[in-house]
Amino acid sequence: MIHLGTRHLTAVAALTLVLAACGSAPATRFYTLVAPASADVAPSGASTAGAFQFDILPVSVPAQVDQPPLVVRQGDQGVAVLQGERWIAPLGDEVRAALSADLARDFHAQDVSGLPAGNKPVVRIKLDVRRFDSMPGNYALIDAAWSVRPLKGGDALACASRINEPVGSGFDALVQGHQRAIARLAGQIGAAAGALAAGNKPVCPPG
Repeated sequence: MIHLGTRHLTAVAALTLVLAACGSAPATRFYTLVAPASADVAPSGASTAGAFQFDILPVSVPAQVDQPPLVVRQGDQGVAVLQGERWIAPLGDEVRAALSADLARDFHAQDVSGLPAGNKPVVRIKLDVRRFDSMPGNYALIDAAWSVRPLKGGDALACASRINEPVGSGFDALVQGHQRAIARLAGQIGAAAGALAAGNKPVCPPG
């Protein structure tokens, strides 16, 4: 018979607790704002006419939600930081990537950010997300200020958008709501950018 000393028994017990904790820890889930290529989240009225090139500056997001975990509202004053539910990339990068993908899909536009400007007109897009609210089972809201202007100089058009998408229960539905909100925002920005690239006078979307 093998006799274990008190020190060995303590070490074995500690190891057992660590392994049990690791085995019971919930898996972390990661989310993206970039909709699947086959997803039908385009806003109604999006046009594929008048394709243009665009350059999107880095997107700013509120400090309260600019962190890896999802931050959701609980009631009127409370929030919850969901350590087990996380964005796959920094939130500002996620918003920018989703906006770029939606513009390319809905307007046949091309993202030339960081590339040399060719002969075609390039529209510079600046987006400042002022609110990025998430309430599971209720809504996904984006409140943003944005502007478009010719890359090689010219007057800028500055606008504001507030988009509220109803969502069902669960975090998948919440993220899908934000994807739809960004698609609607891309429709508004793309309409103005397309008009600007075509030499027309762009207008802000109706409030």
